[in-house]
Amino acid sequence: MSNFNDVIVAEARSWVGTPYRHQASCKGAGADCLGLLLGVWRTLYGALPEPIPRYSPDWSEPQGHEALWHAASRHLHLKAPFEREAGDVLLFRMRHGAVAKHIGITSQVGDTPRFIHAYSGHGVVESPFSEPWARRVVARFKLPKAGA
Repeated sequence: MSNFNDVIVAEARSWVGTPYRHQASCKGAGADCLGLLLGVWRTLYGALPEPIPRYSPDWSEPQGHEALWHAASRHLHLKAPFEREAGDVLLFRMRHGAVAKHIGITSQVGDTPRFIHAYSGHGVVESPFSEPWARRVVARFKLPKAGA
């Protein structure tokens, strides 16, 4: 794992224990899955790359628009599914046929893979990257190098 990936994982882990709060992004006070990624981004790069519109818990499901995937594609680098590294940003589709609307950050690869994410009822946690989670991944991204 590169030094930059170590920084990404360390920052994401520093959010573990933050309670779940929809649309929040404040370490220790509240975050949702996007808020976790935004908080890591702010630490690494400063300002966000674009304003984040308000979003409902169902995101863009009624319209069937992949808003989160499109935003990730604008600011992150798409990776091949087999290119797995700690520090990767994972995009999940939680139900077949639904839009992708959950995000996590890979914290460990290898024999015991793990990822960090926030979800309702649990807050920010580091979870095993089990088969039920793995089969929901629809895209894997790499954060741009800081200062690049």
